[in-house]
Amino acid sequence: MAQLNDVSGTAALAICESLLLALNDRNILPEAEIIGILKDAAAAHHHAPKGEDGTSELHTAVAKLINSILAGGNSVRRR
Repeated sequence: MAQLNDVSGTAALAICESLLLALNDRNILPEAEIIGILKDAAAAHHHAPKGEDGTSELHTAVAKLINSILAGGNSVRRR
């Protein structure tokens, strides 16, 4: 089942990155807004309630991934 979740998550990430790029390319959302969306998403996972059900590690990993996307500029074509 983990492999199915990995495939679904990877597909969702690719679709979202493409949407963010398209929104920026069409001047619908400026770069600052896209960066804000990514920062908000990372913060939501970073500050998610810490539980004993194993989701803490997941939230930490998600926040780390989003922050690496921000650092790498993958979802915004820097102009």
